[in-house]
Order: sequence, then structure tokens, then C-alpha cells
Amino acid sequence: MQLHLDTQLLYEGTQPCGEIRNPEVPAIYPSTAYILDDMEDYDFANRGGRYYYNRSANPNRDELGQAISSLEHGGGTLICSSGMAAITTVLLGLLHQGDHVLMSQAIYGETIELAGDLLRGFGIEVSYADFTDAANVERGLRPNTKLVYTEIIANPLTLVVDLDAVSAAAKRAGVLTVVDSTFTTPFVYRPLEHGADIVIHSLTKYFGGHSDITGGSVTASRELIAKLLPRYLLLGCCLDPNTSWLTLRSIKTMGMRVRRQNENAAALAKALSEDSRVRAVYHPSLETHPQHALAARVFETGYGAMMSFRVEDSHEKVSDFMHRLKLVKYLGTLGGIRTTYTHPATAFRNEFSRQELEEMGMYEGLIRISTGAEDIRDLIADFSQALKAFD
Repeated sequence: MQLHLDTQLLYEGTQPCGEIRNPEVPAIYPSTAYILDDMEDYDFANRGGRYYYNRSANPNRDELGQAISSLEHGGGTLICSSGMAAITTVLLGLLHQGDHVLMSQAIYGETIELAGDLLRGFGIEVSYADFTDAANVERGLRPNTKLVYTEIIANPLTLVVDLDAVSAAAKRAGVLTVVDSTFTTPFVYRPLEHGADIVIHSLTKYFGGHSDITGGSVTASRELIAKLLPRYLLLGCCLDPNTSWLTLRSIKTMGMRVRRQNENAAALAKALSEDSRVRAVYHPSLETHPQHALAARVFETGYGAMMSFRVEDSHEKVSDFMHRLKLVKYLGTLGGIRTTYTHPATAFRNEFSRQELEEMGMYEGLIRISTGAEDIRDLIADFSQALKAFD
């Protein structure tokens, strides 16, 4: 059939030119839909037999999901458009009106906002406890508790949760354990091997590692993933193919990056702890840390790359310190290959009073560090010269 020019433009070049076999780098599949042969083929595709619509399934998301499932030793993984999308998928996928969720009091601030604004609005009960003592978890469980939710390394004071004890308490009550393991990564800790049922990551952080992607993941048994899948599809929080491809590429260097970042964090924590201008350093590698023995027993490769330290509670001097830093920058995220810092009291100044912030340990002199992969000598030198603000 002879086609007119406008029609030709739509159809020419849409078929592969020659045989494509075993490329070294996976292809990107941006197509929103795949051509179906007939009604029977649609039914086959709709049952999961093959790809047919991007929101339902995409090769790049599946490849990334396989990699994360392998790293976490899980049965399957959902790849989401952000860490918050992953958290929302789990909470809305498993909780219903009248249910109760017990959360650690030291979790991501926007997870707390989600619980307060969304879950309670849906008639779901939410309460909090200090998860560093598993006895508090047992006391906090109710007859209608369906989930306990925690992180392993708490922000910003790096308190460590004994997940084996927490998950055991939950299992005795028939309750699922959900863990946000963004700070730890599978190279430090794999929650599913310590009794967790579901592990969540903000892929924006260490998985991406270069501050140029936004994504999230949910890893669990095949059965739990199948239970979450319908809500995941309805929420429409699937990650796009290009970002999925880029995240999978970043995973190839993740082990090297994270190990170097963990080593740098421990070395920087030691150096800061020996500086007379620093009042306190919070990192599980230090013997002064309240859960150092626990972290030394359960963490596989280092103690994580997140740390914080406290200097004089002077807004003016802290500001001067920040302006003196030459390498390290103020960045509202974490997990990147370059070292960055945030000021927790400023981040939550609009949500909490000064007294409330200090009760949570967020003093004016507290600074949180996301340690990168620089030469540690340069990092120590940069912090040391900037600390002259407190001389």
C-alpha cells in the first residue's frame, strides 16, 4: 500500500534494523504501550504474560526490581516514583479504617506528616514509641495493630534499632514489620534477614548516589508484593523507564561508593570527636555511641555514612561555620557521592517549637553530615578550618 508522506512519517523507522543480540548495556524502553495481536493476546498480557502498558509493567523497572530483590534477598520489588511513593504504597496497601500502626518516634519527618494527615484522616490509628528498647514496642502493640514501622539508623542522632528484637515482638503478636532502610543500604544491613517483612528504600539516596534521580522501592515476599500490587497500580506511582535505567546503572558502582562513604564517615567521626570545639559526635562507629555494641554486631560493612555532631548553640557562629566550609555544601538531601550537610533545627523550625526541637536533640548547634567519597584528608581539613568559627 502506497502511503502519503504524513502517514509515512508516523510508521517508518519503527522496526529494529537488523538483529539485536545481547547488548552489554540494557536498552531503555520508553514506550507507553505495546502493540497487541488480538483480544486473546490482550487477555494474555493483562494476566502478566507480557508487556502491554507502561504503568502496569516496564522492562526497565523490572530489571531494577530484580537487582534490588537480589541485594535485599527478597521475593520481589515494586519500583516507585519516589521514596514517599514507596512508603505511601505500603501504608495504604496494608492498612484500613480501624487498624493501628505503631511507629518509631525517630523516623523521616514526612512519614510522620503522612501518618498524621493521611492515615488518621482515613480512620487509621497511629502511635509512636522509642524503638531502641523493644519492650516499648511490646507495650505499644494493640489488638488492632497491623504494622510496626521503623528505620534502622534514626535521623539525626543515628540511634540504632535492634530489629531482631523488634520484629520478634511483632511476630509474637501476628503483626507485620516494615523497615525504611534508606540510611543503611543492603551493604550494611538487610532487614529481611533480621525478621522484617517489608523493606523500603528511597532510591534517591545511595542507590542513585549522584543526586540526579528520584525513586523508591518496596521489597518483600512474593505474596506481600502481590498483595500490594493492586494499590500500587491504582496510585500510579511507577518510576519512569529512563530513571529506572539510570538507577540500575548507578547500582553497578554502589558497593564501591557506599563502602568508601562508610569508611570516610567513621574516620571523620573520629577526627571530630577529638576536636575540642566539638561538643558531641553521633555515629555508631564510636564507642561512646549508646548502641555501638549492637551496631558492631549486626552491621556488615561499616556503620553507615550518616553522622551528626554538635557545636556551640550559637546561630551566628553556626552560620559563620557554614560559610567557612569550602568543599562541603548545604544540600536538602543525602546519600550523594559528595559530602553535604544540613541543619536539622532549621529544617523543622516551622513544624516544632525550640523546646520541642531540643527535646528531640535538634539543638541550634547540631549539624548532620552525609559523608561522600572524597579523600578523607580533604574532608577533615575542610571541617577543621571551618571550626575556627568556634575558637
